[in-house]
Amino acid sequence: MKKTLKTLAIATASMITTGAMAATSNMENPLYAPKAGQFFSKTGAGIMYKIADETDATKLKNHDGAVEFPVWRLTEDFGYGITDRLNTYLSIGYTKNGDIDRKGMHRGRLGLAYRIFDDTDEVVWDMYAEAYLSGVSPMKGSVKLAPGNKVDFTYDNFSTGRWGAVVGTKVGKTWDKFTASLFAEYLQTFGNHNNKIDTSALPAMMTFPDEIAVDLKSTNEIVAGLNAFYQANETWSFGGGFKFIEHSDNGVKSIHTKVNSPMKAALLKATKDMDDGWNEYALHAVVANQVTDYLQVSLFGEYTFDTSHKQSQNGTDVKAEMGVRANVRF
Repeated sequence: MKKTLKTLAIATASMITTGAMAATSNMENPLYAPKAGQFFSKTGAGIMYKIADETDATKLKNHDGAVEFPVWRLTEDFGYGITDRLNTYLSIGYTKNGDIDRKGMHRGRLGLAYRIFDDTDEVVWDMYAEAYLSGVSPMKGSVKLAPGNKVDFTYDNFSTGRWGAVVGTKVGKTWDKFTASLFAEYLQTFGNHNNKIDTSALPAMMTFPDEIAVDLKSTNEIVAGLNAFYQANETWSFGGGFKFIEHSDNGVKSIHTKVNSPMKAALLKATKDMDDGWNEYALHAVVANQVTDYLQVSLFGEYTFDTSHKQSQNGTDVKAEMGVRANVRF
């Protein structure tokens, strides 16, 4: 009898450990990390539906309450396991929004992640650091005079033109088929003049060149969230989570291009603190199918609530995205 109970206990423990290992090897699992010598790729394509918020900035453009659809989103994550605990990865994303003529990188990161604790029966803890690469393409924008001689400063994407650094941490645990995790990260961008601002719409008497560059202030983002994941069987898995993001305000320190115009001081005063930050509260869900040992196909969706500052060009009343992702391990 004792021998039978011992055998049963060992078998049960083995099943739990095997289930935990199977769950964390799933590429949609929030604790997934490649082992030594292993590559992975996650290629996603999404479509987003937005309704612009009623901020001062959108009202100035007569765009408050306007529908933006379709907004196309492409993403690629590629990584490699240097050791069983250390891996490197590249994450890029591109957005095209034809309704407001915005396009460019919404994500560009090159990172290293180290697994401090790696025991699926206990707690998994990761630390990571990333180079923020959105400076690859310059920020593009425009300046014109709106009714009442108000300065209307428009930029094509909040993140383009930026270089910076990210530090973050993630902690989680797997119980048989269920995984839960928490994460937090901080992004600091560096002020620069990596931008092209079209000023050709200003009156000729303002004596501005047709294009200028401005020195932007540094910005930051704070991110925190949680994820849950369930490995139903060898084929199907499900996940979901919540994420909070705080985006700081933009600000112009100076006009980098040499300009001799009576409009210069007014432009700097209007853009010194652009009051265009916003907070996001995003809910997401994913369902994944393991097609082969090396290929997984996932359907994902995300809905975002946000609160915008008065001059925000990014606030929305509705922001919903859905798409498909192909995950390959080799």
